[in-house]
Amino acid sequence: MMMEKQNLRRINDFTNSNQYRNTIHQLIPGGAHTYSKGDDQFPALSPAAISHGKGAYVWDVDGNMYLDCSMGLTSVSLGHAYDPVLDAVRVELDKGVNFQRPSVLEKETAEKFLSLVPQHDMIKFAKNGSIVTTAAVKLARAFTGRKLVAFPGDHPFYSYDDWFIGTTACNKGVPNEFSELSVTFKSCDIESLKQLFEQYPGQIACVITEPEKNTCAGCNCHQSPEVFLKEAIDLAQKNGALFIIDEMVSGFKTDFPGSMTKYGLKPDMATWGKGIANGFSFCALTGTKEVMELGGINKIGEEKVFLISTTHGGETHALAAAIATINVFQQHNVVEHNQKIGNLLLSKVKDLLTKLEMNQYVDIIPCSWLPTFNFRDGEGKVSSAFRTLVMQEMFGQGVFFQGYLCPTLSHTAKDVEIIVNALAYSFEVYKNALKEGVDKFLVGPEAKPVFRKYL
Repeated sequence: MMMEKQNLRRINDFTNSNQYRNTIHQLIPGGAHTYSKGDDQFPALSPAAISHGKGAYVWDVDGNMYLDCSMGLTSVSLGHAYDPVLDAVRVELDKGVNFQRPSVLEKETAEKFLSLVPQHDMIKFAKNGSIVTTAAVKLARAFTGRKLVAFPGDHPFYSYDDWFIGTTACNKGVPNEFSELSVTFKSCDIESLKQLFEQYPGQIACVITEPEKNTCAGCNCHQSPEVFLKEAIDLAQKNGALFIIDEMVSGFKTDFPGSMTKYGLKPDMATWGKGIANGFSFCALTGTKEVMELGGINKIGEEKVFLISTTHGGETHALAAAIATINVFQQHNVVEHNQKIGNLLLSKVKDLLTKLEMNQYVDIIPCSWLPTFNFRDGEGKVSSAFRTLVMQEMFGQGVFFQGYLCPTLSHTAKDVEIIVNALAYSFEVYKNALKEGVDKFLVGPEAKPVFRKYL
């Protein structure tokens, strides 16, 4: 009944996508420019490349249309090709995007962004998150004269640079000497962090962590992120280390501009990226003047810290996109809309799972800003194979789905209905796979973890 009401489409033509897959790996290592977009992250029956997007929808190279749940690795916060942002970008394109001296937009963007973060005094722009997190680590080492970097060992990604990637399973090419300069603690566990400072007295330069994750909504630690973060900031600073909050994912999602202001936190630095320019390449490092001015050039006679130096960090069209995105967030209360969409999905999916008697196999983390699913096999274990099967069936119903929804201003209640109806169809297949075996229904291999030791 639910499927009939929505008239779900069936997509089964991936001819051009298959041709794309057959050639792209001869041209680009990994087939894409971030491993999370690689073929090994998707089922065989899925789009290999996107031709364009508009609002909450994208189209693949075969002309298939999908309701987009992933939104550019959560970097798109308003919707694809959002007109007010594009209008601002076009103005700058006609004036030139890169000059030998800074564009006047750099001052305007700095003032605009810092007005949102009263705890911080200075800002530095870059093109991706790894650049600004690594810059923050460098500043911390320069400021403290210490070497060690501390972060939660269960966090999936902070940077592709050696200080982080060397601690993962994908550490080939990173000397052990670099990896040994990173130490880890348990997320949201203040005792674990205390033990780290006791184990390495006077050696830790900084602590870097996300302020909250979508999984915090379903966490059993019985401690709010706010309590842990305030205790952790105090602990780090009392031990002579700097505290860095990574708002790369949480920024412009948990609150405006992020969890740092939501909880009234005062870290020494913060890093920002996904969502703040609606998909355009704009990231930022903010911090107190005492720390940030180490990367400046005004203190004549002092040793220079080569902080961030990027030819494209101040491209005018990206700065214009950031300013326009901030304006839309201020004018339309985007965070409230996006979280309402997330809560609507949570409510409807819970009802659906109860109706289909699937609660023991599928659970959805109750996070309004990034609702995320776990898929389990017949033994109750989280299963990549069943997750891939659901992805396969969702793509077949015209929904670009990887196990979560990143709500945007372009998503509507009708879109939530489409997602839920597609899930209802997919869960029927899921139930059959539980009885007859997932291999009977899944075409091709299951999706693989990005951070794995072997291909």
